[in-house]
Amino acid sequence: MNPSQMYEYLAKARGRVFEKVRTLTPEQYTQKFPFGMGSVRATLAHTASAEWTYSHRVTGEMVNSADSPFVEDKVPDFATLEARWTEQADRTRRVLSGISDWNRPLEYRMKLRDKAYRIKATTGGVLSQLLFHEVHHRAQVMAMLRHLGTPLENLDYSGLMFDRTEET
Repeated sequence: MNPSQMYEYLAKARGRVFEKVRTLTPEQYTQKFPFGMGSVRATLAHTASAEWTYSHRVTGEMVNSADSPFVEDKVPDFATLEARWTEQADRTRRVLSGISDWNRPLEYRMKLRDKAYRIKATTGGVLSQLLFHEVHHRAQVMAMLRHLGTPLENLDYSGLMFDRTEET
């Protein structure tokens, strides 16, 4: 499996989410929900921030999540978030294309809920976290969109990435 192809699936599915989110009013975009990160905006900003963080970690670069360009107050509207995430996606693609050893060990420190942790993983493990983390939060955004009257269905990998030819 090509890791870059897995990321392209993520980006393609994200594009479908973005199409729906663009139709939301600012009030809908920030409407509070009792799940996910609390709103479409907060959930997307969190997910983009995680990609920013993981794309740095996979190269061995240590970053502070507070420095993320996706901290919610730095992306007050969807147009800003979309533009920044599009730039981030280009960076992520470059990073992924430069990795040749997906089993290379990685070690980093992180803080979560006022506790410090030392994490041991591999480049492939961090990529897996980046991918699965977005899928997890994308499902939450899809549920929010449904509640907002803008359902989004079928972002299955095979539906977006497999070549299909209708047979008669």
